[in-house]
Amino acid sequence: MNWRRLTALLALFGAVALLASACGRRPSDLDTPYQAAVESRKEAQDQKKTPLPPEPQKPEKDKRFFLDGLID
Repeated sequence: MNWRRLTALLALFGAVALLASACGRRPSDLDTPYQAAVESRKEAQDQKKTPLPPEPQKPEKDKRFFLDGLID
Protein backbone atom coordinates (compact mmCIF):
# COMPACT_ATOMS: atom_id res chain seq x y z
CA MET A 1 0.00 0.00 0.00
CA ASN A 2 1.50 3.30 -0.97
CA TRP A 3 1.53 6.46 1.18
CA ARG A 4 -1.08 8.18 -0.91
CA ARG A 5 -3.65 5.45 -0.38
CA LEU A 6 -2.82 5.19 3.29
CA THR A 7 -3.21 8.94 3.76
CA ALA A 8 -6.53 8.93 1.87
CA LEU A 9 -7.78 5.99 3.94
CA LEU A 10 -6.81 7.67 7.20
CA ALA A 11 -8.49 10.90 6.09
CA LEU A 12 -11.63 8.97 5.20
CA PHE A 13 -11.72 7.22 8.59
CA GLY A 14 -11.10 10.55 10.31
CA ALA A 15 -13.99 12.18 8.43
CA VAL A 16 -16.32 9.30 9.25
CA ALA A 17 -15.33 9.44 12.92
CA LEU A 18 -15.89 13.20 12.99
CA LEU A 19 -19.32 12.88 11.39
CA ALA A 20 -20.34 10.01 13.66
CA SER A 21 -19.34 11.94 16.76
CA ALA A 22 -21.62 14.82 15.75
CA CYS A 23 -24.67 12.56 15.56
CA GLY A 24 -27.06 12.50 18.47
CA ARG A 25 -28.48 14.88 20.99
CA ARG A 26 -26.98 16.67 23.90
CA PRO A 27 -27.60 14.67 27.07
CA SER A 28 -30.52 16.08 29.00
CA ASP A 29 -33.65 14.93 30.73
CA LEU A 30 -35.95 12.93 28.50
CA ASP A 31 -39.54 14.08 28.08
CA THR A 32 -42.35 11.67 28.73
CA PRO A 33 -45.06 11.48 26.06
CA TYR A 34 -47.37 13.38 28.44
CA GLN A 35 -44.83 16.20 28.90
CA ALA A 36 -44.28 16.41 25.14
CA ALA A 37 -48.04 16.62 24.51
CA VAL A 38 -48.45 19.39 27.10
CA GLU A 39 -45.56 21.32 25.57
CA SER A 40 -46.89 21.00 22.01
CA ARG A 41 -50.33 22.17 23.19
CA LYS A 42 -48.76 25.24 24.84
CA GLU A 43 -46.84 26.05 21.65
CA ALA A 44 -50.04 25.73 19.58
CA GLN A 45 -51.86 28.06 21.98
CA ASP A 46 -49.08 30.64 21.67
CA GLN A 47 -49.17 30.57 17.87
CA LYS A 48 -53.00 30.75 17.70
CA LYS A 49 -52.85 29.88 13.99
CA THR A 50 -52.80 26.11 14.28
CA PRO A 51 -55.67 24.07 15.68
CA LEU A 52 -55.14 22.91 19.25
CA PRO A 53 -54.27 19.27 19.76
CA PRO A 54 -56.51 17.39 22.19
CA GLU A 55 -55.98 17.88 25.91
CA PRO A 56 -53.46 15.24 27.05
CA GLN A 57 -54.56 12.79 29.70
CA LYS A 58 -52.20 12.44 32.64
CA PRO A 59 -51.03 8.81 32.94
CA GLU A 60 -52.17 6.89 35.99
CA LYS A 61 -48.79 5.41 36.82
CA ASP A 62 -45.33 5.47 35.29
CA LYS A 63 -44.74 2.00 33.90
CA ARG A 64 -41.14 0.86 33.69
CA PHE A 65 -39.85 -0.67 30.47
CA PHE A 66 -37.18 -3.35 30.64
CA LEU A 67 -34.71 -1.18 28.69
CA ASP A 68 -35.11 1.84 30.99
CA GLY A 69 -31.99 0.79 32.87
CA LEU A 70 -29.91 1.67 29.82
CA ILE A 71 -30.89 5.34 29.97
CA ASP A 72 -30.96 5.74 33.74
